[in-house]
Amino acid sequence: MSGITRTGRSTWRNWAGNVTARPVREVSPASIRELADAVRQAAEDGLRVKAVGTGHSFTAAAATDGVLIRPDLLTGIREIDRTAMTVTVEAGTPLKRLNAALAREGLSLTNMGDIMDQTVAGATSTGTHGTGRESASIAAQIKALELVTTDGSLLTCSEKENPEIFAAARIGLGALGVIAAITFAVEPVFLLTAREEPMAFDRVTAEFDALFAENEHFEFYWFPHTGNCNTKRNNRSAGPAAPPGQISGWIEDELLSNGVFQLACSLGRAVPVTIPAIAKISSRALSARTYTDIPYKVFTSPRRVRFVEMEYALPREAAVGALREVKAMIERSPLRVSFPVEVRTAPADDIALSTASGRETAYIAVHLYKGTPYQSYFTAVERIMTSHGGRPHWGKVHTRDAEYFAGVYPRFGEFTALRDRLDPERLFGNDYLRRVLGD
Repeated sequence: MSGITRTGRSTWRNWAGNVTARPVREVSPASIRELADAVRQAAEDGLRVKAVGTGHSFTAAAATDGVLIRPDLLTGIREIDRTAMTVTVEAGTPLKRLNAALAREGLSLTNMGDIMDQTVAGATSTGTHGTGRESASIAAQIKALELVTTDGSLLTCSEKENPEIFAAARIGLGALGVIAAITFAVEPVFLLTAREEPMAFDRVTAEFDALFAENEHFEFYWFPHTGNCNTKRNNRSAGPAAPPGQISGWIEDELLSNGVFQLACSLGRAVPVTIPAIAKISSRALSARTYTDIPYKVFTSPRRVRFVEMEYALPREAAVGALREVKAMIERSPLRVSFPVEVRTAPADDIALSTASGRETAYIAVHLYKGTPYQSYFTAVERIMTSHGGRPHWGKVHTRDAEYFAGVYPRFGEFTALRDRLDPERLFGNDYLRRVLGD
């Protein structure tokens, strides 16, 4: 199979529709050699180059006016090593295909985010994470990486090989090279029991530390304009598997979480005054349920309602106070917020630009329905988050710049120095990277 090249300025759009780009050409390489050739050719033509996944980032991290590399043909599992308990996959492999393939082999990732439409390279490069007491981001499960660098050569890094590059490149924002393949740690597939339960805001926030400590994976959603939350606890189980019933599962995951929610969001966007009443109904519609299944069927769920999102990582001890500030801000403002606010956690890790780098972390994510003006809400929330030393998710809406990041990431200078070494001419640069990493 050989790759595909399209020239001419067609418009690329991200999933949420809030970012567009008009590259000079798009390339879909079908092999590592073709990927290397595309990078070399871009450099010769004086064009910047960016790889794009499925466009699930809300920032312009992958946007380019030069060469856009689509990894659609660079997919599939290259090797499963059952001695080392690793899997090596091509960069463009969607997480949903990786999860299904691993399950067939009796294997699983340890943790993952709540959607699986992204490519493995896109998800890891921006720091996609789930929630977990001991495990969280997908990038923290990486054991080795292959990067195509500015001259088209292939650089492999791991804890043993080029360790200083490995320390940064696992969450590299596409700034250090184009990822060709990733090796992840895997483990024998296991069962998780999910317990979903409505709970009052005051109770969740009062008991947050205990709920975090008692569960391997804890998260909750607060519905603005109400005192209601929905909690989710996922813990390993001896089984047996007991997935949601087909009908009840469809009602919860499709009808309520996607279909009815879509209608509610559309009505709220058209008639904002209805949002508080809709929120009260929505927050009571989801009932308690418990089910047991393999990890990806518990961690992930379909997301068909399109939205725009901002998420900040805070020191875990600051999260409850910050969330209460967000609640108070919404209550005294004219804002009408139709989407729940999501709270998750992560342990500290050792990746230079990980939002959990060097500190126990909690995440607060705010969303608004696609097409709703979000600036005033996100600006007010961002003001609260930055007052607590928050680190924004690299793939979600924020207004922070390199000067800010130098203050909240102790290893920021380590990353930018490595970038200066690997890409002094900024072949992999774009406007977003100029803002967040500096020039």
